[in-house]
Amino acid sequence: MKSGLSIEELACDIERRGLLQSLNVRPVLDDTGAETGTYEVPAGGRRFRALELLVKQKKLAKTASVPCVVRAAGSAILAEDDSLAENVQRVSLHPLDQFRAFRDMLEKGMSEEEIAAAFFVAPAVVKQRLRLMTVSDKLLDIYEQDGMKLEQLMAFSISDDHARQEQVWDIVSQGHNREPYVIRRMLTEKTVRASDARARFVGLEAYIVAGGHVMRDLFEADDGGWLQDPAILDRLVIEKLQAAADDIRAEGWKWVETALSFPWGHTRQFAEIDGTEVPLSDEETARLEVLHTEQESIEAEYAQADEYPDEVDARLGEIEQAILALEERPLAFDPADMARAGAFVSFDSDGTLQVERGFVLPEDMPAEPKDDDADGSDEYDYPAYDGQDERLTGYGDDAGGEGNTISPDVDPEEEDGIKPLPDRLLTELTAWRTLALRDAFASNPHIALSPQDLSSA
Repeated sequence: MKSGLSIEELACDIERRGLLQSLNVRPVLDDTGAETGTYEVPAGGRRFRALELLVKQKKLAKTASVPCVVRAAGSAILAEDDSLAENVQRVSLHPLDQFRAFRDMLEKGMSEEEIAAAFFVAPAVVKQRLRLMTVSDKLLDIYEQDGMKLEQLMAFSISDDHARQEQVWDIVSQGHNREPYVIRRMLTEKTVRASDARARFVGLEAYIVAGGHVMRDLFEADDGGWLQDPAILDRLVIEKLQAAADDIRAEGWKWVETALSFPWGHTRQFAEIDGTEVPLSDEETARLEVLHTEQESIEAEYAQADEYPDEVDARLGEIEQAILALEERPLAFDPADMARAGAFVSFDSDGTLQVERGFVLPEDMPAEPKDDDADGSDEYDYPAYDGQDERLTGYGDDAGGEGNTISPDVDPEEEDGIKPLPDRLLTELTAWRTLALRDAFASNPHIALSPQDLSSA
């Protein structure tokens, strides 16, 4: 019989606590019907083999007494009848009795590891069973009376709020859908997933230190669990954003704006100042060369392999991230430009800090010279701003026209002719043109399939 404990595990248990159930034996008869002095074991064969193993391992004396129930030689009950009855007539222990026994053992001083060792299960199993005992007594009684499935009881164990557990059960028990995922969803509807960008930005450790609680599901993958205190989380997010904004403001920016997230196109009304990439230091250059060398060495070593081993693949990922961090250089800005520009501070979907620097409000744009008046005096005026997202270096149709910055070192003859539009503006205009065409086709799809267009295609 291979179900339940193995012979070795049963032997260890008997060695620890002794034999809990007697063997059922009967005399062995010879051909004449006389007793031979030996006995067979029709019921309790696994226990007998476990005892034999203990004797072989010299953990039990050969002459040790073993409690037995002895059947009479002429009993009307067959040996096969006893063997079958021992297994068929047995009533399995209700899972709830096991849960309660684990809890009682824990309360009497046994550790989870000791309980697991005593019953030959993993410590995680003991943790799961003990977690089920956090469910409301009312729901445990319903489960004991077969009014609830074990999977449903497991779903309730993610919350410690007994009142909410009972409330959810009252709701789902009146409907047709009592699936565990429905119970979990209702119990976690006012929580925040640990995979949420806010939780990643703050970090679970900081959240717990601040007094926050995390709900965990010990029976299914929970992706880190659920944060039960959104108010604490939001406070930590705001505090961390404000601290980051103070650091950014200390760089010399005129203003810094923070938000959990900014809407798409929030920088369109601003102009941008240009920054220059900070060059690699000697140490960073050396580090980058080492990383490239290691990367090339690994790729050459496994060039003929169908796939990388897991540890090699993980190392290559680390190298790529480190190379990317070194090659993506930060920008340095002119302090005079920073004094009239600002930055946006938020965090990305993966919880990393996101800082957008170098944006200038229209009213903070520098004054540009007007054409000389008849008296030869120079006057300055602010250029009209059309709301486009353009660089401070301006552009226009004519040299020296409105919207351009004239360099005093350039002769007027060199300014003749039409200046080309900046590449950034062309890219943006092309993108808007594409969006407009898509919108037109979406509103009037018959245009795309007109006979004239098909004939010319």
